[in-house]
Amino acid sequence: MAVSYMDYTAPNVQFTYDLKNNNLFTKDSRNFINALGIAQLNTLGNVSLLDIYLSTGNVVEPHTHQNASELVYCISGAAVVSLINPFSKKLMNFPIQPGQVANVPQGWWHYEIATVDNTHLLAIFDAPVPEFIAGSDMLRLTPASVFAHTYCLDEATWKAAVAPIKQTVVIGPPVGCKPGQANRTVNAPSHSQHPVTHYQNQQPYGQWEQPANGYPQFPAPVIGNGWG
Repeated sequence: MAVSYMDYTAPNVQFTYDLKNNNLFTKDSRNFINALGIAQLNTLGNVSLLDIYLSTGNVVEPHTHQNASELVYCISGAAVVSLINPFSKKLMNFPIQPGQVANVPQGWWHYEIATVDNTHLLAIFDAPVPEFIAGSDMLRLTPASVFAHTYCLDEATWKAAVAPIKQTVVIGPPVGCKPGQANRTVNAPSHSQHPVTHYQNQQPYGQWEQPANGYPQFPAPVIGNGWG
C-alpha cells in the first residue's frame, strides 16, 4: 500500500475525472486511447489506467512497461492479449471477451489485437505513470547497421524494411497501410495472415503458444518515456 501524505481537506484534492479530457493517442474515431494518471487525479496513488478503443484488426503495438504490471480487462468486443514469457521463451496468446482479463507482468513484451469492432479495453497499472517502450521506437531508432551486424542481416534490406516507420505507432497498422507497397509497416500481414482469422474459430478464452502470424516479435531493450 502506498503511503499518502496528501491533505485530503485541501481545496485542490481531486476525486473524479472525465477521461475524455486526457487523450493519449488517436488514430481515428474508432481507435484511440485515453489515459488517467496521478497528474489528472491527484488522489490515485500508485495506480493508473488506459481506456482503449479498437476496431477489428487494430493493434496496440508491441511494447513493454518497465515499471508496471498491466491488467487488461475487456469491457466490450473481443481481443487477443499476447505476451512473451521471458523465462519459458514462449509467445502466449490470451483471447478475452467481456468480463475477462489477461495479466501482463512488469517488463514483459506484449501487445493487444482487437478481433471484433467496437472493442473496449481497460488497462490498469500498478504505477502512477507507466513507462512505455514501443517496438516502433526500437525499430526506427536503433541503427540498421547494429541490427545487420548483430543478427547477420543484409543492412540495405533491413534499412529499407524499417524505413517507413517514421514515428511511434501506438495503434497499428498506420492509416493508409497497404501491405506489399512502399508505405507498409514491417511485416504487416495480409488479410489471410491476420491474427483475427487465426483466432475467430477458437474457444473464447484460453491459452495458445503458437506465434501470431504477421507481426514482428522483438525484445525491447530501449528505455522510453511514460505518458509525459
